[in-house]
Amino acid sequence: MASGTKTILGIDPGTRLMGYGIVQLDGNRFSFVDMGVLEMRKEADPLARLEMIHEEVSRIIRLREPDCLSIETPFYGKNPQSLIKLGRAQGVAIAAALSLGVKVYEYAPLKIKQSLTGNGSASKEQVCAMVFRLLNLTLEKPRHLDATDALAAAICHGLHCKFENIEGNLPAATRRIPRPGKKKESWADFLSRNPGRIR
Repeated sequence: MASGTKTILGIDPGTRLMGYGIVQLDGNRFSFVDMGVLEMRKEADPLARLEMIHEEVSRIIRLREPDCLSIETPFYGKNPQSLIKLGRAQGVAIAAALSLGVKVYEYAPLKIKQSLTGNGSASKEQVCAMVFRLLNLTLEKPRHLDATDALAAAICHGLHCKFENIEGNLPAATRRIPRPGKKKESWADFLSRNPGRIR
């Protein structure tokens, strides 16, 4: 892997479908590596599904050797039973990553959507469209958008890494300080003002 290049694995956890997506971040440029969905709907045993998640996440990590895992946290608006199931799925994926020495970062669904589209209530289709735009993808959109949700999680972490590095390298007197009442610029706004920055 080239110096300064970061490989990020994103996961959209679920107990019926688990989306995964991998991107590389090299400076200011994102590039697509892989995406897919783990299909578990035919498996009736919930514990067997958790085992499938652990095996698949471990397989992907061994194959792609990501620097970190960016995973979506369960959505707290769901009913308690769904939340418990999603929490288990997320926990198993995190455990698989940690057991292989991969750092883990968590992002709420709203944060991921805001980072990519500027809208915390964006639909899966809107997130998918922005992912395809950011990564310059020309392939056919996946049947299950859990895959592009996972790519969005990976991109979200990459954006946070970029902005943290920029802020951290600036002299203290020149670091950007948010002004009260000033709306933070979304990634979508940045793209619209700087179309030449993404290739």
